[in-house]
Amino acid sequence: MISTPQAIYRDTQGNVRRDIPVEELPAALERAKAGDGWLWADVDGKSESQCSILSSVFQFHPLAIEDALHANSRGKVEDYDGQYLLIILRGVRLCAETEDDPYDTETINVTLFVGRQFLVTVHDERALSVEEVAELVRKNPELLARGPARIAHMIADHTIDAFFPILDSVDEFVDGLEERVFAKFDHSSLQEIFRVKRLVLSLRRFLAPQRDVFNTLSNRPTPLLPPELQIYFRDVYDHVLRINDSLETYRDLLSGTLDAYLSQVSNQLGQVTKGLSVVATLSLPFVVISGMWGMNFEAIPLSHHANGFWLMVAVQLGIGLALVAILRWKKLL
Repeated sequence: MISTPQAIYRDTQGNVRRDIPVEELPAALERAKAGDGWLWADVDGKSESQCSILSSVFQFHPLAIEDALHANSRGKVEDYDGQYLLIILRGVRLCAETEDDPYDTETINVTLFVGRQFLVTVHDERALSVEEVAELVRKNPELLARGPARIAHMIADHTIDAFFPILDSVDEFVDGLEERVFAKFDHSSLQEIFRVKRLVLSLRRFLAPQRDVFNTLSNRPTPLLPPELQIYFRDVYDHVLRINDSLETYRDLLSGTLDAYLSQVSNQLGQVTKGLSVVATLSLPFVVISGMWGMNFEAIPLSHHANGFWLMVAVQLGIGLALVAILRWKKLL
């Protein structure tokens, strides 16, 4: 059975046709290029039969198709001779299946081919941003009147907005971190600090290329995105900058908290070392003197004295306390 991509066609009269068979896509595309509406095709990157239409129907450049089908392609935007824009975005969300690590993330690439009269979206897995926009279009078909560039903007906007729930989770963790580290000194927080710090660094790595993508879409002149449409991408670019600033702040806070945590551990170790030093100092006279008086000789001072044992205990305690006092006076304890 041949897999068919999800396709929507809207003509100039506002009539919307859904689930167009794959054999009718070339005719629909020709009608769109002739100015009689526009076409949106959503392609499953795992289906070879669906991916074949990228070359056979839309005749995209082989390098563009290669980038679209590569799961780890870096975020980018390229203009292919003014015929279409290739936009690759990286979506991210928390992975609910990883129970032992609540801050584990999963990512998915969403590729958009934006032409004057068509939009093609390609993704390997379930892309929530594409699904959400498709659901909005299903409920309100009039959104299609805005054209392919505006629908592409909506998908891009939903892709970037997916970062905000993750930032809320990080913000909630950071808010409770001060009490856990400084008030209760929860030893289990160290592992979570490293997890959240790794999450923040991963988000920054995913977001960095997309900052350049939206900067280009917002400012570089192109016939495919008139200035009145670039304003919408500029709004998404502002979201990217805000997310990036938040991630920078969280990274600094986590690094500072981690340093404070390690300092507390070092201080606690120092307190324990001081306590052991006091015990060792008090024990030293007992070890030395008791060792000397434990030698197998008959002529040992106070060996026949009635209170010799208690005198030796007192002497040893006195020497130990004197040593502790000297060390404290020298500020060594």
